[in-house]
Amino acid sequence: MPRSQARKVIVTCAVTGSIHTPSMSPHLPVTAEEIAEAAIGAAEAGASIVHLHARNEKDGRPDQTPEAFEPFLRVIKQRCDVVVNLTTGGSPFMPIEERIAPAVRWAPEIASLNMGSMNFGLFPMLDRFDSFEHDWEREMLENSRDLVFRNSFKDIEYALRAINETGARYEFECYDTSHLYNLHHFWKRGLVKAPLFIQTCFGLLGGIGSHADDVMHMKRTADRLFGDQYRWSVLGAGRSQMPIAAMAAAMGGNVRVGLEDNLWIGPGKLAESNASQVIKVRQILEGLGLEVATAAEAREMLALKGGDNVGF
Repeated sequence: MPRSQARKVIVTCAVTGSIHTPSMSPHLPVTAEEIAEAAIGAAEAGASIVHLHARNEKDGRPDQTPEAFEPFLRVIKQRCDVVVNLTTGGSPFMPIEERIAPAVRWAPEIASLNMGSMNFGLFPMLDRFDSFEHDWEREMLENSRDLVFRNSFKDIEYALRAINETGARYEFECYDTSHLYNLHHFWKRGLVKAPLFIQTCFGLLGGIGSHADDVMHMKRTADRLFGDQYRWSVLGAGRSQMPIAAMAAAMGGNVRVGLEDNLWIGPGKLAESNASQVIKVRQILEGLGLEVATAAEAREMLALKGGDNVGF
């Protein structure tokens, strides 16, 4: 295939998240400086989009105050042209009002949005780590045995109406088939507009699994519900990260990597940076005859408002 005809693939890098804790990896970004450097490094490695959470700089716990995002947002904007995607997931223990505050304040090009309530089981990670530096880490994992990540229809509509005012578009995070139907409901009501950027999420306990049949099922369902009005992307949790990325890319999809979803770069080897995962998935994509989309190309593919129209 001539280079000019290679399909462009959007690579999102989720650099820190709220699921993994500082004791799990010395490479997990915690401070604003570390998060900025991780995002810029991912962009330089080829990521079109960076998906961002903030953390308390002292103990690494999730921090969803708008003020916690400001230092790294400004640095990222000054130093590169990557598309910024701000979480509204925050931590699954937070109410929706707290979770959407950064996106409302900073008006990014993209905000993530979880499309349904679900059990959110992080407690299996307790078996993988012997000790934790901070008390909150073990407590959070234990408490996920009884955690329902609330994303009710009321919550989702509240988030949409508030964030729509900023001109941001969405990364719709769908952890199960019902979440696709929930998104379809809001699309038909006119609260969200095409092209829809749908991130199907695999391998988290409480959501759909990471079998190839699960990937196929979510893609078939999205195709039936949305036709050509959406752009498909995938994330695989843990060891399923790269296999699911490869499978989806071969099927016409886009991909997400990063330490939010997986701390490892290979069996028994921690990823030393987010950029290393971007480089690895880029090698997979290029091996399939595909090209990584630039930030400008991602903006065109997703009909984004542009980096000059954000609030930071």
